[in-house]
Amino acid sequence: MSHPIKFYRYPLSGHAHRVELMLSLLSVPHETVFVDLATGAHKQPAFLALNTFGQVPVIEDRGQVFSDSNAILVYLATQYDASGRWLPSDAAGAARVQRWLSVAAGELAAGPARARLITLFGAPYDAESTINASHDLLGLVERALTASSYLAGEQVTIADVALYSYVAHAPEGNVSLSKYPRVQAWLAQIESLPGFVPMARSAIGLQSA
Repeated sequence: MSHPIKFYRYPLSGHAHRVELMLSLLSVPHETVFVDLATGAHKQPAFLALNTFGQVPVIEDRGQVFSDSNAILVYLATQYDASGRWLPSDAAGAARVQRWLSVAAGELAAGPARARLITLFGAPYDAESTINASHDLLGLVERALTASSYLAGEQVTIADVALYSYVAHAPEGNVSLSKYPRVQAWLAQIESLPGFVPMARSAIGLQSA
């Protein structure tokens, strides 16, 4: 590809890691641009011109700009996966994937992702209720994985990519995965995929032990 995708990211962002992981799984050439959230680079005019919400990740591809990690996953799977493996084209399969993308933007964000924000960045949320919400979600995921190998069926999809990062790093937010053997097995399946790239772990919460 003569003009690789430009990928704007912050290394500790699970939302950005979703896109980094998808780019790698699809072997899509890309140029990484570091956006320093710690210094507020995402709220500066140059970045806001790319994403008015002031959030990472963002990608630039073929003269177009896309933001929102789940939307980017849909774009990458549609644009770069000729096999149709990652985003089913049939109505039922697409709906099953969308269900989990909604979970990623909803319960996952309000649970494991938020719990990690508390420990990693001192976010002003109630830790106890957030951890409880995280376990509620993990219980649902555990049960979902009794019916199929992956979240949306027997084939890995972008649904799995959307949930992987924050579930894998839940212990950093003091959310233990010890009671969820199917979740742990699912994480291992994702990590064994060709092209898998991890997100840097932080020695906080249960991860500091």
